[in-house]
Amino acid sequence: MRSRFDEQLLLLNRKMIEMGANCESIIALVAKALLEGKADVAENAAPIGHEIDLMEREIEGICLKLLLQQQPVARDLRQISAALKMITDMERIGDQAEDIAEIITYLSGRTESDCDDIRQMAQACIKMVTDSIDAYVKHDLSLAKSVSEYDDVVDDCFVRVKQMLITMISENTADGEYALDILMIAKYFERIADHAVNIAQWVEFSVTGVHKQE
Repeated sequence: MRSRFDEQLLLLNRKMIEMGANCESIIALVAKALLEGKADVAENAAPIGHEIDLMEREIEGICLKLLLQQQPVARDLRQISAALKMITDMERIGDQAEDIAEIITYLSGRTESDCDDIRQMAQACIKMVTDSIDAYVKHDLSLAKSVSEYDDVVDDCFVRVKQMLITMISENTADGEYALDILMIAKYFERIADHAVNIAQWVEFSVTGVHKQE
């Protein structure tokens, strides 16, 4: 019975890694579309977002089977419960990346290739998602904590992007609408980072049994 349970846990881990990889892919895709001014690339986000939605439901099914058909011990129960929470955040990451993609289609090919802070935000988000999922699979508490600490990188970039946009508008008021679009994109990246932090905090719960907000 336990061997069957362990097989299902391994399946859960594989699916979590796969869903996390899809989150990384969609973030990288919208960042590329934004920095290169390619709306057609942004349109490819929707199929990845749909796959993330499907995976959320698939992982929910695996978790429910583990809970209903097996008798998990405390640590296993925490791992399964954490997975159920984490996939909600991953689904939201997919949604917000799609929101970025939608805004990019309104930019008429205008690029933000010179904005290093936007690039850093995207790269940081990918790293945070990757590390949080790795921490879950490896039960790595220090890696999970590093994700929360890395959130400062994204927050600092967001502050600089806001300042850049204020300067842009002050120099040319005709750029106002464009600046607001870029601000929304930066805000979505910041939210994606926040979801990665949530994932990392649930990893900490799966290992320690204590959630940071408690």
